[in-house]
Amino acid sequence: MAPNPFKGSLGAPAAASAIAEGVRRAVPGAEVVEIPVADGGEGTVEALIAARAGEAVTVTVEGPLGEPVEASFGLIDGGQTAVVELAASSGLPLVPPERRDPRVASTYGFGQVLDAARHRGVRRIIAGVGGSATNDGGAGMAQALGFRLLDAEGKELPRGGAALARLDHIDASGAAPDWQDIEVEVAVDVTNPLTGPEGATAVYGPQKGATPEIVEELGAALDHFAEVIGREIADRPGAGAAGGAGAGMMYFLGARLSRGAPLIVEAAGLDEALHDAWAVLTGEGRVDAQTAYGKGPVEVARRARAMGVRAFLLAGSTGEGWEAVLEEGVTLVETLSPPGQELSVAEMESRAAELLTLAAERTCHRVFDM
Repeated sequence: MAPNPFKGSLGAPAAASAIAEGVRRAVPGAEVVEIPVADGGEGTVEALIAARAGEAVTVTVEGPLGEPVEASFGLIDGGQTAVVELAASSGLPLVPPERRDPRVASTYGFGQVLDAARHRGVRRIIAGVGGSATNDGGAGMAQALGFRLLDAEGKELPRGGAALARLDHIDASGAAPDWQDIEVEVAVDVTNPLTGPEGATAVYGPQKGATPEIVEELGAALDHFAEVIGREIADRPGAGAAGGAGAGMMYFLGARLSRGAPLIVEAAGLDEALHDAWAVLTGEGRVDAQTAYGKGPVEVARRARAMGVRAFLLAGSTGEGWEAVLEEGVTLVETLSPPGQELSVAEMESRAAELLTLAAERTCHRVFDM
């Protein structure tokens, strides 16, 4: 059982349990292994903690606008690897719509989460960076880690992306030296560079509250930041992820950017679990052409196909282009709506676990009746 989170209704661990129940009903005595997965977005920490029997750690950090928030990260691999989500500390849902202003929103809290993980003695950090409220190039994160971002007069810059227009130089002397010994991997599913018409500000700024005037102001500020940290970093695919946090993590932490689904699915331990498997059941809330582009369920199916294992996909709903998943290793797709019934979105969400169990049961019966 290796599902993605079903957004708005079930996390990946709960989805895996619901699917497992359906399989046991259809195939009594079956050996069922639950390996919840994700692709670097919301639910990544929860999925990896469950898949690897990890530990959740909660810390109080600064939210995007400075108010305290509770953010959790995970420890897996016997405490050697930390799993963090930027959205837990610096996410868009943490800021009410009327207060959203990417000029001042900061990733400082994300840096505090990273530092809390460092203090636990980890040797590796896996970071999911989707869903940010910020557009500061990871500057706030760096400030929380001890880097000083200074203007021409040697004064520390305030929080937020707009202040980067005044950045003169960066003083790294206050950063902990052991960051050089920690491997940092960032799960990204976007290829945007830091700046330009396809950059962080132009593409994602408006959904974070940026007006056309703010987009212009922030775009110029990040363009200046790019000159300071180097165009070879700013122009890399994925540098624009999370308001430019991708670029900041590469520059300040030597991070490596990786496609989200392969990184997280591998970290969940799916490959080992597939060795003796007869089939794998995966799924997510909506299956469409984007799923085939590289979401968690298709990554699961690709790995299953490589090992000669059937892959069945359970979908809350299907959208345009869903058939593309059948070219990626998926044997069949089963929707949560019972045959011949139309369910409302609200009903689907409120009954998600029950419907997922029934869909898994139907799938198993279909397969054994073939």
